[in-house]
Amino acid sequence: MVEQEVVRQVRVLAKAGWGAKRIAREVGVARNTVRRYLRAGSAADTQVRPKARRLTESEQQRAVELWDSAAEGNAVVVKALLAQEGVEASVRTVQRAVELWDSAAEGNAVVVKALLAQEGVEASVRTVQRAVELWDSAAEGNAVVVKALLAQEGVEASVRTVQRAVEKRRRQVHAAQTATVRFETKPGQQMQVDFGEKKVRLGGQVVKVFLLVAVLSFSRRLFVRAFLNQRGDDWREGVAAAFVHFGGVPLEVLSDNARPLVEENNRQAGTVRFHPAWVQFCRDWDVMPKACGPYRARTKGKTESGVKYVKRNALAGRDFEAFGAMEAHLAQWMGEADERVHGTTHEPPLERFEREEKAALRPLPLRVLPRRHQRLKRKVANDALVDVDTVRYSVPHRLVRENVEVQVGDDEVRIFHAGALVATHARHRQPHARVVDPAHWEGLWRPRAEKRSEKDSSLTGLGRSLEDYAAVVEQDSKRGAA
Repeated sequence: MVEQEVVRQVRVLAKAGWGAKRIAREVGVARNTVRRYLRAGSAADTQVRPKARRLTESEQQRAVELWDSAAEGNAVVVKALLAQEGVEASVRTVQRAVELWDSAAEGNAVVVKALLAQEGVEASVRTVQRAVELWDSAAEGNAVVVKALLAQEGVEASVRTVQRAVEKRRRQVHAAQTATVRFETKPGQQMQVDFGEKKVRLGGQVVKVFLLVAVLSFSRRLFVRAFLNQRGDDWREGVAAAFVHFGGVPLEVLSDNARPLVEENNRQAGTVRFHPAWVQFCRDWDVMPKACGPYRARTKGKTESGVKYVKRNALAGRDFEAFGAMEAHLAQWMGEADERVHGTTHEPPLERFEREEKAALRPLPLRVLPRRHQRLKRKVANDALVDVDTVRYSVPHRLVRENVEVQVGDDEVRIFHAGALVATHARHRQPHARVVDPAHWEGLWRPRAEKRSEKDSSLTGLGRSLEDYAAVVEQDSKRGAA
């Protein structure tokens, strides 16, 4: 529910003859929100809130356990996991259950002293105040240095005591360092891209997966693709796939200073030297490459948030039978992410995209452009296989221990030796899979010797048969019995 002042403004502007679209732009809410409040009349002023749900002690303990483990700090995932265990709770209920991080002292030296005493640490109010002063000045934010400087003044305090004493000041400094001014772009102007890493269980085995996330800066529509590495070809394949997914090309692509994209970023001179392959890719797609300033990853904060959103929401607490199953899940999840109400724009990304950004994107190229053309040098292993991103492809066994060149395309892997093509395989994405052409191993095994149907005649003449020995034993037994 929006604030009452916003509702009042909506009604005043509507009476003045303004349309819903113009009102929405003026007050900063979605057009559908404006229409809803105009239709509801005075009923929109009242919102009945249900009584807050409180978890039992055991349910609260379980919520915290899930928060710390499978849910990875995501209340939405905790809610889903609790539902699987038969516990119904809202996201806000979960958040209340795990809000244990705010300091009770709030920077009050007297309260800090009392809390330290509860932990068995004795420190005077003056010690606490002096610790904060030193932390801000000579110690430069280092609690170990503060401890040493206090010792020089005759005050003994542990590093943990110092950390507790300066806790509020540390939060203030961190907030000042991370504070940024939000920069909004026009529809179709910019797409932000970034890679994130996530360990995922695939087929019972934990595998590190690299996630390329692309976000249209205006609408916040999101695209994600999983890879087994993050080389230059992976960047280019992922960005091209994002263009196709969105159905158009923005004016610019903003990235960080990853080595496959940026060779040098001189902040003082204000110059950037991009990797030649990235420059050629952007030229092919008619898009302008841009890079964040060094150590200023927050410049592309939309995709930074997108990477965290994918890791904590799309994949948290999930296992998959195979890489393909994870890809299918991500494709479905992207559709769900398109429909959610975004926390900044207050409307679904897909709705915002269809209304204002889709038409602003430039058309895709008429001809299909190659997205990946990766050349790798490999040495053939003793089992006649070569490794590409943990996937092993076969070559003719005569090339064991030889050096070969592997060319990885969008959907095909080709292997060359001395300039000649020796193997072609469909590109496989399942980690640790083996892709084998049986013809490559022909002649590697010798046929087994046929089983003899009869005993070797040369052995039968070496002694008596077993029946003869059995008869002798039986005769001896009868004699003994007599």
